[in-house]
Amino acid sequence: MANPRVLKNFNLFVDGRGYAGRIDELELPELTVKTEEHRAGGMDAPIDIDLGLEAMEATATLSDYDENVIRLFGLANGSAVQVTARGALQRDGEAVVPVVCNLRGSIKGMATGSWAAGEKATLELTFAVRYYRLEIGGESLIEIDVENMIRKIGGTDQLEGIRSAIGV
Repeated sequence: MANPRVLKNFNLFVDGRGYAGRIDELELPELTVKTEEHRAGGMDAPIDIDLGLEAMEATATLSDYDENVIRLFGLANGSAVQVTARGALQRDGEAVVPVVCNLRGSIKGMATGSWAAGEKATLELTFAVRYYRLEIGGESLIEIDVENMIRKIGGTDQLEGIRSAIGV
């Protein structure tokens, strides 16, 4: 039985600026298919029908009140913030495997946490994600582009037929 690969370290880039040494934690988007149950005559049980994905969000906690990040807050003008996380996965005795996560969206939440003398102050960011790509070892495993109606999982575009049918 092989040991699991461990995320040995990671770095975060927000709008092109690196936050090595200041990024405490990152939570990647949770992917959930929005479904509706359907049961009609001749069916023994209901089935779930895919109605698209639920909204995606990601969170990051910085141990810095970085002015450059704070200035990016808000949903104004439909502007998008580019976020890239780069990590290093490794299993004992094996080579490091790079992990790259690209996000695009807006900072919709910002929590400055509580202050206590002698303790670090954190800045927690919540991103409304419009684009999400996860690449492990150079292979693109997930690519979701909400605005362009792309949902590629393991290299298969699950929405290609629908885009073609509706002319987009």
